[in-house]
Amino acid sequence: MKEERIQILKMIENGQITAEEGAKLLQALEVSARRERAAESAGPSPRGSAPRWFRIRVTDLATGRHKVNVNIPLSLVTVGMRMGARFAPEISGVDMDQVLEAVRSGNAGKIIDVEDMEDGERVEIYIE
Repeated sequence: MKEERIQILKMIENGQITAEEGAKLLQALEVSARRERAAESAGPSPRGSAPRWFRIRVTDLATGRHKVNVNIPLSLVTVGMRMGARFAPEISGVDMDQVLEAVRSGNAGKIIDVEDMEDGERVEIYIE
């Protein structure tokens, strides 16, 4: 959790997000950490438990190497998507409403698989 806090603070420092947005992210991160601690203290979770991670993979089609590999606690996704839309308005082919609905549904699995031949990238979004 310490790394995530530092990353959020650096985003504020660099002007990528406002202090208010940073505070919301830090608060959501703390809530997520409390939930994880509570789940851990409750014992091992049964197989098929609710998904907890939002995973984004961007792969270079030419080399097969991951260019981006991001794992986000589900509790931060809605806040992060609202802020992320400001920094990546050019994202095409991805229906953000569909992504948010998949997050809210609680179902695990791949929700987005898009290949951009122009940029030579493949974007995959999973909920696990």
